[in-house]
This record gives sequence, C-alpha cells and structure tokens, in this order.
Amino acid sequence: MSDTQRLDREADIESPNPLGLAGIEFVEYTTPRPQALGQVLEQLGFRPVARHRSREVTRYGQGGMNIIVNAHGQLPGAPEAPQIAAVALRVRDAGAAWRRLVDLGAWPVAVQVQPMELHIPGIHGVGSSRIFFVDRWREFSIYDVDFVPIPTVEPQVPALAALHWFGIVQYIGHDRSDDWCAFYERLFGFERLPAERSFGILPAGQILRSPCASFYLQLIEPPPDLELDLDERFQRVAFGAPDVPAATRALHARGVEFVDNKALHADARGALTRPMFGGVMFELVHHDPR
Repeated sequence: MSDTQRLDREADIESPNPLGLAGIEFVEYTTPRPQALGQVLEQLGFRPVARHRSREVTRYGQGGMNIIVNAHGQLPGAPEAPQIAAVALRVRDAGAAWRRLVDLGAWPVAVQVQPMELHIPGIHGVGSSRIFFVDRWREFSIYDVDFVPIPTVEPQVPALAALHWFGIVQYIGHDRSDDWCAFYERLFGFERLPAERSFGILPAGQILRSPCASFYLQLIEPPPDLELDLDERFQRVAFGAPDVPAATRALHARGVEFVDNKALHADARGALTRPMFGGVMFELVHHDPR
C-alpha cells in the first residue's frame, strides 16, 4: 500500500460517515406464509412489484421504500410470525464497506450466490439477522439482476401519505445498551442522541442517528423487573410521516388498526399499529425529511 493510499484510508476511517451511508435500501422479512404478510403490506400501501428469478422471494415497493418477503426454504410448520431477517444499507462502495467492517471485527456473512445472481456483501447483525451493503440504487438497481418485474403492476408505487423510512427498533438484552451503541458507533459512525431527545410515542431506550441523518435506530432493553432476557432482534420498522393524523386516517381507511388505550394512543407525534398477521407491528413517527 502506498503512502497516499494509507493516508486516504486513515482519513476515511476518521470520517463522521466512514461508509458513505445514504439510507436504507430494503428490509427483509422471512415467513412461511408470504401471501398473508403480503396482504398486510398492501394494507400499508405497498405493492408487489417484482419476483425473484429462482426463489420464492417478492419485492414490495412504496415511494422510496422496499420490503423483501422471503419464503425460500421455509418449511411447513415453521413459525408463522414474520421475522426481520436482514436490513440493506446504501453505501458509497459496498465492497469497501464490507472490508472495513470485517477488518474492525464484524462477522462476515457467507453468501451462496447462484449463477446469474448478484453478490451482496454483508455482516451478521443482531440475533440471526444480517446487514447488507448496496451501492447500486441510482442509475442501476440490484433488483435489475435478480428480480423479474410483475407486468401488471406499475414499478413506481406512490407513497401513501408521504410515508418513508424513519428507522428500526431493536430489542436488546439487560445492560446491553453500551455494547450495541459501541457496535453501531465504531463500525458505522452512528451517534447517540441525548436521553431527552426522543421521537414518536414510544420514547423508551437509546436513540442512535445514522451518520447520513436519514434514519434512526432505537435500542430497547427489557423492563428491569423482567428477570429473563428477551431474544435480541430487530423487532419492527418505523415509517416517517409528515402528518401522522392524516397518515393514520389514510391507513384506517385501508383496514389498519392502531393501539388506542389510556397509556398509548395515536397522536400528532406518532402511532403504533395493533398486532397484524403473526404479531407483526409497524410504527408511525412524525418526521418530515425536508
């Protein structure tokens, strides 16, 4: 390595956004009942826009969001509850991002790529999840290689009530906040927000802001009086909405119900859906990306 290359790499490591993060490309759910989860997503304004060439995988789109529903290899009798299995992040250079994180100690994902499939580098995330890195989302798309468009559906699906990615909620074990904050800070460049800085109607836990300031992570520990640790996992996604009451009305009209009780109810700050198929839930948070 030349002196110039070494200086460039060191400068990149010290950057506040060392991976060139630019948002979320997709969130992937696994389930043995993809049609049931698909119906839930369609209630939320998503539409199936493409299917994988060789696997039982469907891409759902809405605005700038993509959700992948993966039923490939799911055996009959497997738990029906949809699981967030992966998150793909947009980065400046996917290969460089992967190499940097592995050098820093992240566990690489062994990807088995079939002929004519695109290799997407990734690392292991919380629980059994994976974090992938994508650098093709402008002129070209990763879906151009692996997916076939559904001919009867418009590829560009308008966002319902201007919904967009806001963030992901991650459940963690007792006294694990510092460990997970260090993981996201050191590897990705996330920033911890002060305890008084919160969003939506569920302010518990630690909030981390991505270095591109386009999405957030919320780390939530179990209640102190709960002796057993819950499984660490990505628990739900949050959609940003510039007008939460308008978004809840639009979703109500599509059959989406929200939690409404003395302790928790929809307001201008945010809302939480009632458990839908398999217990999957979604959150709305007041956020205007402009």
